[in-house]
Amino acid sequence: MDTKMNPTALPQPRRISLADIADQAERAVAMMEQIRSAMLAPTQRKSAPSFSLSQLAALLGVEKGSVSHRLSKGDLPAGRLNAAGSRREFTLQETRQWVREYRRDRLRPAGAEAVTISIGNFKGGVSKTTSAVTLAQGLSLLGHRVLVIDTDPQGSLTTLFGILPDTEVGEEDTILPLAMGSETSIRYAIRPTYWDGIDLVAAAPVLFGAEFALPARQTQEPGFEFWRVLDLGIDDVRDEYDVIVIDTPPALSYTTINAFMASDGIIMPLPPNALDFASASQFWSLFSDLAGELLTKRGLDKEFDFIHILLARVDSADAASAVIRQWIGQTYAEKVLPVEIPKTAVTGVASAEFGTIYDVSRYDGNARTFKRARDAYDSFIGQIEGSVRAVWARQTGGVVLNGSTGLAAGPGKAADKAKEARR
Repeated sequence: MDTKMNPTALPQPRRISLADIADQAERAVAMMEQIRSAMLAPTQRKSAPSFSLSQLAALLGVEKGSVSHRLSKGDLPAGRLNAAGSRREFTLQETRQWVREYRRDRLRPAGAEAVTISIGNFKGGVSKTTSAVTLAQGLSLLGHRVLVIDTDPQGSLTTLFGILPDTEVGEEDTILPLAMGSETSIRYAIRPTYWDGIDLVAAAPVLFGAEFALPARQTQEPGFEFWRVLDLGIDDVRDEYDVIVIDTPPALSYTTINAFMASDGIIMPLPPNALDFASASQFWSLFSDLAGELLTKRGLDKEFDFIHILLARVDSADAASAVIRQWIGQTYAEKVLPVEIPKTAVTGVASAEFGTIYDVSRYDGNARTFKRARDAYDSFIGQIEGSVRAVWARQTGGVVLNGSTGLAAGPGKAADKAKEARR
């Protein structure tokens, strides 16, 4: 319309160029650095929580008096009194030493290897990354050694470990060299984290390159199977960890497929609302079709030891969610874990500070709210540890008895055969 003919016509807004978008990206990165500096000052790095005598006793499943008695032996870390002298505190590393001693019979048995678990969903905003991090932290608090692999180019999991994907993660810190074929073992990318017992393979936007590298190699390299890259890449370190947790992109991408094919089990966090339920249905349909194309038509197969559906972000005040929980139960049956992660202010506060509920040493809000959230996550971790130990029993030819793994003759043969088959 001619503005001379119509004086009331609105001026056209300025169009946005790629240079403008680059400008915006720089501002966003700068702001993230400021936020992290403020929240993680003075070291600009996250620090692990400390544990009181009561918290340590709870992790060990014993009374405080029992811990105090064991302290007199002097064979485990004694911690230290706080500045006020009012309570004894233990670092995360010290706490894990106690836990590993008290839970010896529940740790990975000789002859078993790491159990690999992928956290997957078609959608973002379903607590996928939070579930991955809390799973790793919770298992480490039970004494296990965990490797976490971030395969999402957005790097949300990497950020939760206090590392900025845009500025602190290079190509060589991700699984991209593995995808491109310049590396055959993931060992090159493993780094320690602020959380004792957890190592990390980070992610960054550069990881989008894997979505081009993998299909390119599939067409150019005879006999190449793109879906086995990560599976073979972690073979070298399976004996060094108890559990490997993989956080996947919110899409059925080449890296997601790699993660699933490398896994013994899959966990899908699923909020009880209609859109997420529909999206999950599409996810499983597409994965089934794709797996059929990749494997079944080639005469191959893939078996999982477990698939778990985790009800997440559950709002107890939402009447409609009760109906959808019923749909989820009817659809996924025994795959639904008997635990619900509530949508609470506690998790919101932790997320706003780039953390999880296990990062919170003390909560300033309602104590009952915190306990409800923490109990839910503890229950979730307990369920998954049970699944992990069942896999170890299969690997070693043993059985799970009274909280321990009883080994049959010839431990480790199943794990050795599985590793040989992957090669």
